[in-house]
Amino acid sequence: MIGLIQRVSHASVRVDNKVCGEIDQGILLLLAVEPQDLESSAERLLERVLNYRVFSDADGKMNLSLRDIQGGLLVVSQFTLAANTQKGLRPSFTSAAAPAQAEALYNHFATRAKAIHINTQSGIFAADMQVTLCNDGPVTFSLQV
Repeated sequence: MIGLIQRVSHASVRVDNKVCGEIDQGILLLLAVEPQDLESSAERLLERVLNYRVFSDADGKMNLSLRDIQGGLLVVSQFTLAANTQKGLRPSFTSAAAPAQAEALYNHFATRAKAIHINTQSGIFAADMQVTLCNDGPVTFSLQV
């Protein structure tokens, strides 16, 4: 499972010109599922996302997590993160999970995140989404489990 996290001052996702998820300060997570991923992979990645220290403390050091600041989490599926870009000029998506598996694990991740975290929003799996964000920093990390 691959998670690209971006520290944001605000972010939103729209489908058919309707906002389906929106947060203020927090993390935008672009989430990709790979064939070997299980529910336990989703659980490990969720714990990392919630506890990864990307927010500044009083001294300006990245010592605070999403949980510490009680920020928002916006989860958006993005299978292109799992693309193989080693050869040629066109990505291969053979390293991404099949749609049924990916959707089940994406939904599991989003459901668990909503149960654990106060302000969790999400996009719609496999929808044509427009994501708007203000990357704070910019701060972006790729997490894999």
